[in-house]
Amino acid sequence: MAGSPRWPRWAQPWPLLRPWLPYGAAVVLLVVLHQARLGETLNLLLYDLATQARPCPDGARTPVRIIAIDEADLRRLGWPLADDLLVEAIQRLRRAGVAAIGLDLYRDIGVDPGQARLRALAAEPLPLVTVYSVIDAVGPLPGTPPQRRAYNDLLLDPDGVVRRDLLHVRSQGVAGVALPLRLLEVARGQAISPLRQRLERRPASEAPLGADSGGYTDLDAAGVQRMLGFHRPGSFPTWSLSQLVRGAIPPAQLRGTIVLIGSRAPSLRDGFTVPFSRPPWAAAPMPGVELHAHRLAALLAWERGEPVGLRAVHGGLNGLVLASAAALGLGLGEGVRSLRRSLVAVAALAVLLLSATLVLLGAGFWLNGTLPTAALLAMAAAAWIRRGGEQQRQRQQLQQLLGQTTSPEVARELWRQRQELLAGGRFRGRQLLVTLVLADIEHFTAVAETLDPEPLLDWLNRGLAAMVLPIQRRGGLVNKFTGDGLLAVFGAPLSQGRHADACAALAAAVAIRTALVELNRDLERGGLPPLRVRIGLHSGWVLAGSLGSVDRWEYGLIGDAVNCVARIEALEKGRRPFPCRVLLSGATRALVGEAVPARWSAWGQVPLAGRAGSEEIWEWLEPVGAGPP
Repeated sequence: MAGSPRWPRWAQPWPLLRPWLPYGAAVVLLVVLHQARLGETLNLLLYDLATQARPCPDGARTPVRIIAIDEADLRRLGWPLADDLLVEAIQRLRRAGVAAIGLDLYRDIGVDPGQARLRALAAEPLPLVTVYSVIDAVGPLPGTPPQRRAYNDLLLDPDGVVRRDLLHVRSQGVAGVALPLRLLEVARGQAISPLRQRLERRPASEAPLGADSGGYTDLDAAGVQRMLGFHRPGSFPTWSLSQLVRGAIPPAQLRGTIVLIGSRAPSLRDGFTVPFSRPPWAAAPMPGVELHAHRLAALLAWERGEPVGLRAVHGGLNGLVLASAAALGLGLGEGVRSLRRSLVAVAALAVLLLSATLVLLGAGFWLNGTLPTAALLAMAAAAWIRRGGEQQRQRQQLQQLLGQTTSPEVARELWRQRQELLAGGRFRGRQLLVTLVLADIEHFTAVAETLDPEPLLDWLNRGLAAMVLPIQRRGGLVNKFTGDGLLAVFGAPLSQGRHADACAALAAAVAIRTALVELNRDLERGGLPPLRVRIGLHSGWVLAGSLGSVDRWEYGLIGDAVNCVARIEALEKGRRPFPCRVLLSGATRALVGEAVPARWSAWGQVPLAGRAGSEEIWEWLEPVGAGPP
């Protein structure tokens, strides 16, 4: 299309972007996993299992007590409870000398009889804390002073489980204090505790949860939140409301404690799912009043510097682990040359990473172990895919450069050494001492005049095949076909050593002669003319490398040695034409030495066309003893 931009070949975007596509796909996959919260789901499951497996402290060793309204109380006392029952309960706790009372029942709307008495009691200077809910828009018990009000809202994770505790929300006024913190202050007679002062002024010093702390993903970390440390479920000393109002609880068991009054009757549906509610523990939902007891006991332990439960690792450390895992996946995927070893190393590291996650959980630290493991595997897989694509490209380059002119063994060795041999998709230019083999079919023009094109081509290909296979079997490379002949090289692009290359070249020439004897027998039976081949061998220096343009490369050989072997092959074309004549230069004869037992004919110094000097020429006649290798 006219006007459309044309990229220079070096600047075309696809070749530049193609190696990075697997890594782009890996990053997209990790983003999808992150946004879909699949890793968070697994992290939360591990958190719950660790919470269940770890030993929990005994709630009876804390000053926290529970007065629970159970199903028997509902049958005996009715529902909703009359306010005068609550007045009686509070008065008995007051006389027993409790340090603080938390009324975990909404009483913004009174229930007669006793409504006025309860509100008047709430206004008196006694250690009573009444609750309200910000989420449900339920107010506190009327008459309660602001300094004895508290919100009892609980934080639910995306799966509906309570694992976090909202310790405090800054700048919420006198009444804006969480129930556990308010009970702690009332029990000690403090208007503002030192703990709340720290939470107000320097909340970061208390290491609150962040958006990516622990195993969370983009957590709503508003306020000051920490993981809720549980005591052993059911271990807090608990009595029913009926026992309290009829005086069945010894005052000594209540004196100096913090008492929570609330419901645990399943019919009132005031239960919450906690880690212990999930398999394999699979306990019943925890009553709200008991959950607040756990919050208060955890707050007391934290204040003493003895936090219970699991601690969430800071999001910054999670990010460092994620980046390190991705870098290790990239390094192992790209840096370990053997794919099998790379797979083993990545698998071992993934197992190690998951094992470390479990060990840290056992030690009380919860971190995001799933996303780093996914990053490790994704980046390693991206590296393997990129390497596979690069290897496929390099295979294609080798095939384009060499075609099918080398043996499988040499092809494997070329593939193994591709990094050293290739540069920019082509063979590096190198000065090499090689042995060249040039074979040419004599009298081809005369045969072409007697045969039709199709049988002529078949006759020619059968002759070339008889020459190619011996060369390939001995590690040679058929560099090019010359129409009715071929040029082969021993020692490029791989060498077995100068002596070995020369011996292999001669052995290939001898094997060609043997193959032509058998072929001519078949041709004679088919009524076709025999093949007569001239072969020249010469050892010398060449410049070997890729020749051509960006669109077409081929493995080329440049140097006087190439011209020299052509002149040797063409010497005295009528001498010993059947079935195969093998001439060697003095350089090749010297390299072969006596390693190939044979009868030789010395032609002496022979002038070569187009060359100022002469060349010593030898003719191989026939093997002696065991013959050539």
